[in-house]
Amino acid sequence: MKRNIHVGSKFEDFLVEEGIRDEVETVALKSVIAYLLQKEMEEKHIPRTEMAKKLGTSRSGLSRLLDPHNQSLTLLTLTKVVSVLGKRLEIRLH
Repeated sequence: MKRNIHVGSKFEDFLVEEGIRDEVETVALKSVIAYLLQKEMEEKHIPRTEMAKKLGTSRSGLSRLLDPHNQSLTLLTLTKVVSVLGKRLEIRLH
């Protein structure tokens, strides 16, 4: 069966119909978080080894945190990372 897919609300409808909207949104959100954290580390010249030490974790633990496909991120961990970077976490629901 051939499907016509249009970007926008039709795409969201497709994700809902396929039952994958939450999963796709979660992966996208984690990718953005990982990108922003890594960018902030680079701007502040914080190497991964130093960041891992400040967080009380291993380099592999930090790598999991920065892995856009690893969705096991807790709010506690995210808050800790943001704090180490000198930032505050702000969450808004729409």
